[in-house]
Amino acid sequence: MQKTFLFLVFAFLTVAVNAQTSGLRTKHFNIEKSIAIKGYDPVAYFTQNKAVKGNKNLAVSIDGVIYYCSSQTNKDLLVKTPSKYEPQYGGWCAYAMGAKGTKVEIDPETFKILDGKLYLFYNKGFTNTLPLWNKDESNLKTKADSNWKTTLSK
Repeated sequence: MQKTFLFLVFAFLTVAVNAQTSGLRTKHFNIEKSIAIKGYDPVAYFTQNKAVKGNKNLAVSIDGVIYYCSSQTNKDLLVKTPSKYEPQYGGWCAYAMGAKGTKVEIDPETFKILDGKLYLFYNKGFTNTLPLWNKDESNLKTKADSNWKTTLSK
């Protein structure tokens, strides 16, 4: 009886925490119709060093955020260690998060892998924020990390 009760309490707490995490992620992450990175494969940035469109038939949902993978191998890698492959700052422009703490759209083909993490950038018209990031990367990264924590707390 006591074991059953403890199991039910644990199960309830797990569901409650997951629901809260999922809500925060879908509220703050850069998603369109729950799809992250505009349908690009987050694992391919690491394994192929390029942006590769994913396939909706190889979708992975991580706490309410859906990623499309381009191969079964990449899907398996993402399922195994999602935190390794998910983009920083919820998939918003890293430069904008560092410079002003704002959520700005990205061009999935403008990215950088830094210290094993994926950073995405705005690149449209005459504005590419990746070179701006590179000029002051250390300072902008520190600010972006802090700004993202503040964003998640809202």
